[in-house]
Amino acid sequence: MVDDVAAVGATLLLALVTLATRLGGVWIMSYVALTPRIQAFLKCMATSVFIAIVVPAAANGSPRIGLAVGAAALAMVTTRSALGAMLIGAGVAAAAKSFGL
Repeated sequence: MVDDVAAVGATLLLALVTLATRLGGVWIMSYVALTPRIQAFLKCMATSVFIAIVVPAAANGSPRIGLAVGAAALAMVTTRSALGAMLIGAGVAAAAKSFGL
């Protein structure tokens, strides 16, 4: 029972920290003038963080992960649909797993 209480407490604490960082970021950015340079930085920052997370996982993971990331990247380039790319990547990963990759 103690482990359940600790897990719920840790989850609530993490949720509060996440909420605080998101609200804090909005509050801090309310004092920043959005110049074209800052807008370009913010637009590219999400992509760079995503790439920093996905590329090492794809490089160090199983061939199934690399195949799914490649399919999702190809779908994104051709369709420009993030949702479509995610669905295709998940589908390729599921298919590859069912074939034993």
